[in-house]
Amino acid sequence: MSATVNNGEENGMETLRERKKARTRDALLHAALELFTTKGYEQTTVDEITEAVDVSQRTFFRYFASKEEAAFFVPRLTETHFVEAVRARPPHEAPLEALRRAVLESWDTINEAIQQVVPLELHMGAYRVIESTPALLAAHLRRQQELEEELARIVAEREGLKVDTDPRPRLVVAVFGGVMRVVERMWIAGDDLSIEAMRELTADYLDGVGPALAGNWRTSHTK
Repeated sequence: MSATVNNGEENGMETLRERKKARTRDALLHAALELFTTKGYEQTTVDEITEAVDVSQRTFFRYFASKEEAAFFVPRLTETHFVEAVRARPPHEAPLEALRRAVLESWDTINEAIQQVVPLELHMGAYRVIESTPALLAAHLRRQQELEEELARIVAEREGLKVDTDPRPRLVVAVFGGVMRVVERMWIAGDDLSIEAMRELTADYLDGVGPALAGNWRTSHTK
Protein backbone atom coordinates (compact mmCIF):
# COMPACT_ATOMS: atom_id res chain seq x y z
CA MET A 1 0.00 0.00 0.00
CA SER A 2 2.73 2.46 1.03
CA ALA A 3 4.67 1.73 -2.14
CA THR A 4 1.57 2.51 -4.19
CA VAL A 5 1.06 5.77 -2.31
CA ASN A 6 4.70 6.73 -2.74
CA ASN A 7 4.55 6.02 -6.46
CA GLY A 8 1.44 8.15 -6.73
CA GLU A 9 3.14 11.00 -4.87
CA GLU A 10 6.22 10.75 -7.07
CA ASN A 11 4.10 10.78 -10.23
CA GLY A 12 2.20 13.78 -8.93
CA MET A 13 5.42 15.64 -8.14
CA GLU A 14 6.79 14.77 -11.58
CA THR A 15 3.65 16.11 -13.24
CA LEU A 16 3.88 19.30 -11.18
CA ARG A 17 7.53 19.76 -12.16
CA GLU A 18 6.71 19.20 -15.83
CA ARG A 19 3.92 21.78 -15.71
CA LYS A 20 6.20 24.29 -14.01
CA LYS A 21 8.91 23.72 -16.64
CA ALA A 22 6.37 24.12 -19.44
CA ARG A 23 5.12 27.39 -17.92
CA THR A 24 8.66 28.76 -17.69
CA ARG A 25 9.44 27.73 -21.28
CA ASP A 26 6.22 29.26 -22.58
CA ALA A 27 6.82 32.49 -20.65
CA LEU A 28 10.31 32.79 -22.15
CA LEU A 29 8.95 32.04 -25.59
CA HIS A 30 6.17 34.59 -25.23
CA ALA A 31 8.63 37.27 -24.10
CA ALA A 32 11.08 36.45 -26.89
CA LEU A 33 8.46 36.61 -29.65
CA GLU A 34 7.00 39.84 -28.29
CA LEU A 35 10.45 41.43 -28.26
CA PHE A 36 11.27 40.08 -31.73
CA THR A 37 8.07 41.57 -33.16
CA THR A 38 8.37 44.95 -31.41
CA LYS A 39 12.13 45.57 -31.33
CA GLY A 40 13.41 43.26 -34.04
CA TYR A 41 15.18 39.92 -33.77
CA GLU A 42 18.74 41.19 -34.07
CA GLN A 43 18.11 44.09 -31.68
CA THR A 44 16.79 41.77 -28.94
CA THR A 45 19.23 40.29 -26.44
CA VAL A 46 18.86 37.18 -24.32
CA ASP A 47 19.23 39.38 -21.24
CA GLU A 48 16.15 41.36 -22.28
CA ILE A 49 14.16 38.15 -22.71
CA THR A 50 15.17 36.82 -19.30
CA GLU A 51 14.54 40.17 -17.60
CA ALA A 52 11.00 40.17 -18.98
CA VAL A 53 10.36 36.83 -17.26
CA ASP A 54 12.54 37.52 -14.21
CA VAL A 55 14.74 34.47 -14.64
CA SER A 56 18.46 33.98 -15.19
CA GLN A 57 20.23 33.68 -18.54
CA ARG A 58 21.16 30.17 -17.47
CA THR A 59 17.44 29.34 -17.27
CA PHE A 60 16.91 30.57 -20.84
CA PHE A 61 19.65 28.30 -22.16
CA ARG A 62 18.17 25.39 -20.27
CA TYR A 63 15.19 25.60 -22.61
CA PHE A 64 16.64 27.10 -25.79
CA ALA A 65 20.11 26.71 -27.27
CA SER A 66 19.89 30.18 -28.83
CA LYS A 67 17.60 33.05 -29.80
CA GLU A 68 17.16 31.34 -33.17
CA GLU A 69 15.82 28.20 -31.52
CA ALA A 70 13.26 30.30 -29.66
CA ALA A 71 12.23 32.04 -32.89
CA PHE A 72 11.63 28.71 -34.61
CA PHE A 73 10.07 26.79 -31.72
CA VAL A 74 6.46 27.18 -32.87
CA PRO A 75 7.20 26.83 -36.62
CA ARG A 76 8.92 23.51 -35.82
CA LEU A 77 5.79 22.50 -33.92
CA THR A 78 3.65 23.23 -36.98
CA GLU A 79 6.06 21.33 -39.24
CA THR A 80 5.85 18.25 -37.03
CA HIS A 81 2.06 18.53 -37.09
CA PHE A 82 2.11 18.71 -40.90
CA VAL A 83 4.47 15.75 -41.33
CA GLU A 84 2.25 13.64 -39.08
CA ALA A 85 -0.75 14.68 -41.20
CA VAL A 86 1.07 13.57 -44.38
CA ARG A 87 1.87 10.19 -42.85
CA ALA A 88 -1.80 9.76 -41.92
CA ARG A 89 -3.22 10.40 -45.42
CA PRO A 90 -4.99 7.43 -47.04
CA PRO A 91 -2.68 5.43 -49.35
CA HIS A 92 -5.03 5.72 -52.35
CA GLU A 93 -4.48 9.50 -52.63
CA ALA A 94 -2.07 10.72 -55.30
CA PRO A 95 1.10 12.26 -53.80
CA LEU A 96 0.32 15.91 -54.56
CA GLU A 97 -3.27 15.49 -53.36
CA ALA A 98 -2.04 13.89 -50.13
CA LEU A 99 0.30 16.83 -49.53
CA ARG A 100 -2.47 19.31 -50.36
CA ARG A 101 -5.00 17.71 -48.03
CA ALA A 102 -2.42 17.32 -45.25
CA VAL A 103 -1.40 20.98 -45.28
CA LEU A 104 -5.02 22.19 -45.35
CA GLU A 105 -5.91 19.78 -42.53
CA SER A 106 -2.92 21.11 -40.58
CA TRP A 107 -4.15 24.69 -40.88
CA ASP A 108 -7.56 23.52 -39.65
CA THR A 109 -6.23 21.75 -36.55
CA ILE A 110 -3.00 23.49 -35.52
CA ASN A 111 -4.60 26.53 -33.84
CA GLU A 112 -5.21 24.80 -30.53
CA ALA A 113 -1.68 23.35 -30.39
CA ILE A 114 -0.14 26.77 -31.05
CA GLN A 115 -2.33 28.57 -28.53
CA GLN A 116 -1.29 26.15 -25.81
CA VAL A 117 2.17 27.71 -26.18
CA VAL A 118 1.67 31.33 -27.32
CA PRO A 119 -1.20 33.48 -28.59
CA LEU A 120 -1.96 32.76 -32.23
CA GLU A 121 -1.57 36.41 -33.27
CA LEU A 122 1.89 36.53 -31.72
CA HIS A 123 2.98 33.45 -33.65
CA MET A 124 1.71 34.85 -36.94
CA GLY A 125 3.45 38.18 -36.30
CA ALA A 126 6.69 36.35 -35.51
CA TYR A 127 6.40 34.62 -38.88
CA ARG A 128 6.74 38.03 -40.53
CA VAL A 129 9.88 38.64 -38.46
CA ILE A 130 11.37 35.41 -39.83
CA GLU A 131 10.64 36.45 -43.40
CA SER A 132 12.10 39.94 -42.91
CA THR A 133 15.26 38.97 -41.00
CA PRO A 134 18.05 37.70 -43.33
CA ALA A 135 19.64 35.35 -40.78
CA LEU A 136 16.29 33.82 -39.84
CA LEU A 137 15.12 33.56 -43.44
CA ALA A 138 18.33 31.74 -44.38
CA ALA A 139 17.79 29.29 -41.52
CA HIS A 140 14.14 28.90 -42.55
CA LEU A 141 15.09 28.07 -46.14
CA ARG A 142 17.71 25.55 -44.97
CA ARG A 143 15.08 23.86 -42.84
CA GLN A 144 12.68 23.87 -45.80
CA GLN A 145 15.22 21.84 -47.77
CA GLU A 146 15.50 19.34 -44.91
CA LEU A 147 11.71 19.15 -44.64
CA GLU A 148 11.33 18.58 -48.37
CA GLU A 149 13.79 15.70 -48.22
CA GLU A 150 11.85 14.17 -45.32
CA LEU A 151 8.60 14.55 -47.25
CA ALA A 152 10.12 13.05 -50.41
CA ARG A 153 11.10 9.95 -48.45
CA ILE A 154 7.61 9.70 -46.97
CA VAL A 155 6.06 9.99 -50.45
CA ALA A 156 8.47 7.38 -51.84
CA GLU A 157 7.58 5.00 -49.02
CA ARG A 158 3.85 5.54 -49.63
CA GLU A 159 4.26 4.80 -53.34
CA GLY A 160 6.66 1.89 -52.94
CA LEU A 161 9.48 3.75 -54.69
CA LYS A 162 13.18 4.23 -53.99
CA VAL A 163 13.76 7.91 -53.47
CA ASP A 164 17.40 7.77 -54.62
CA THR A 165 16.63 6.11 -57.97
CA ASP A 166 13.19 7.49 -58.84
CA PRO A 167 13.08 11.31 -59.17
CA ARG A 168 9.29 11.64 -58.89
CA PRO A 169 8.98 11.90 -55.07
CA ARG A 170 11.50 14.73 -54.89
CA LEU A 171 9.97 16.38 -57.96
CA VAL A 172 6.42 16.44 -56.58
CA VAL A 173 7.66 17.68 -53.20
CA ALA A 174 9.72 20.40 -54.94
CA VAL A 175 6.60 21.59 -56.77
CA PHE A 176 4.63 21.56 -53.52
CA GLY A 177 7.42 23.38 -51.67
CA GLY A 178 7.68 26.01 -54.40
CA VAL A 179 3.96 26.70 -54.19
CA MET A 180 4.16 27.03 -50.42
CA ARG A 181 7.00 29.55 -50.69
CA VAL A 182 4.87 31.65 -53.05
CA VAL A 183 1.98 31.37 -50.57
CA GLU A 184 4.23 32.56 -47.73
CA ARG A 185 5.44 35.57 -49.73
CA MET A 186 1.93 36.60 -50.75
CA TRP A 187 0.62 36.12 -47.22
CA ILE A 188 3.45 38.14 -45.64
CA ALA A 189 2.89 40.94 -48.18
CA GLY A 190 -0.83 41.12 -47.38
CA ASP A 191 -2.72 42.84 -44.60
CA ASP A 192 -4.39 39.73 -43.17
CA LEU A 193 -1.93 37.63 -41.13
CA SER A 194 -4.52 35.18 -39.87
CA ILE A 195 -4.26 31.41 -40.26
CA GLU A 196 -7.54 31.58 -42.18
CA ALA A 197 -5.91 33.85 -44.77
CA MET A 198 -2.91 31.53 -45.03
CA ARG A 199 -5.19 28.53 -45.48
CA GLU A 200 -7.24 30.26 -48.19
CA LEU A 201 -4.11 31.23 -50.12
CA THR A 202 -2.75 27.70 -49.74
CA ALA A 203 -5.94 26.14 -51.13
CA ASP A 204 -6.16 28.59 -54.03
CA TYR A 205 -2.53 28.22 -55.10
CA LEU A 206 -2.38 24.44 -54.75
CA ASP A 207 -5.67 24.07 -56.64
CA GLY A 208 -4.14 26.11 -59.44
CA VAL A 209 -0.94 24.09 -59.79
CA GLY A 210 -2.23 21.65 -62.42
CA PRO A 211 -3.92 24.17 -64.72
CA ALA A 212 -1.08 26.66 -64.28
CA LEU A 213 1.61 24.20 -65.33
CA ALA A 214 -0.32 22.29 -67.99
CA GLY A 215 -2.12 25.17 -69.72
CA ASN A 216 -0.99 27.40 -72.57
CA TRP A 217 0.77 30.38 -71.02
CA ARG A 218 0.66 32.48 -74.18
CA THR A 219 -2.24 34.90 -74.23
CA SER A 220 -1.72 35.40 -77.94
CA HIS A 221 0.87 34.65 -80.57
CA THR A 222 1.38 35.63 -84.14
CA LYS A 223 3.25 33.94 -86.90
